Amino acid sequence: MFLASAPLGYRLRTAAKAGEFLVTAEVMPPKGGNPDHMLAMGQLLKGRVHAVNITDGSRAVMRMSSWAAALLLQQRGVEAVCQVACRDRNRIALQADLMGAHALGLRNILALTGDPVKAGDHAEARAVFDLESVRLLKLLGQLNGGVDSHDKPLPDGALDLFAGAAIDPQSPSWSGLQRRFEAKVKAGAQFFQSQLITDFDRLAKFMDQVAADYNRPVLAGIFLLKSAKNANFINRNVPGAHIPQAIVDRLAAASDPLQEGVQIAAEQVRAARQVCQGVHLMAVRREDLIPQILDQGDVAPVDALAQR
Repeated sequence: MFLASAPLGYRLRTAAKAGEFLVTAEVMPPKGGNPDHMLAMGQLLKGRVHAVNITDGSRAVMRMSSWAAALLLQQRGVEAVCQVACRDRNRIALQADLMGAHALGLRNILALTGDPVKAGDHAEARAVFDLESVRLLKLLGQLNGGVDSHDKPLPDGALDLFAGAAIDPQSPSWSGLQRRFEAKVKAGAQFFQSQLITDFDRLAKFMDQVAADYNRPVLAGIFLLKSAKNANFINRNVPGAHIPQAIVDRLAAASDPLQEGVQIAAEQVRAARQVCQGVHLMAVRREDLIPQILDQGDVAPVDALAQR
């Protein structure tokens, strides 16, 4: 049972250490100054997930800063995972933002390299990539240990951040996948959220042959597909994603493609429960359907009291 007594900011960490089945969901910050829609989606997820991920310039599209959006959610009682991408900041700015996030009560950080600038809406912007995800994880470890990136002491105190990383079990290079996962564990990753998963046999193989020895929770990435057109768009435009033709055909034949997508996602949630320690749900612009997916996937609320 979810440990509701854990303070805000520590609930995901507490549940992970307790070995619970973890549930997170992704919400995009606003593209503008009004956070009302994001906050409404966050409230719908309150009590259903252990934490809500706030993206950091996902697909290199400009949006409100992840730490600001995450703070707004936590001020309303919704624990956040603040994504931090290396694309837009050098190590000075990364350290500054991480210290600021900690001071504001944010504790969960997902360390990402970041999507290439040319994929987004500001293709002329200059990419930074001073670090990448493994080196960012090492930096998080240094800050948690009370030193900066040059191992100089932090005179105003160490941080206490719960560091996570992304992983793609469907990567075509098995040896590369294993090396990357092990490097992230060694660098300090405490939990993993996967990219979109459709091949659960591959996920099971990854869990058995790669992740089993490391005692780090892996959350399977479950994406809500809204139509066959949506699935084909993802296949064309999202690097590494592969929606099988059988799923595309199933969506195309459905009288209500959106509800068929909900059912597919729920089936995938049930499949994930057999092989890993959690799910990470992505339902772009339809986060309101995540509770329905969880209900159909037989996942109970993580905190029933929070829903009252």
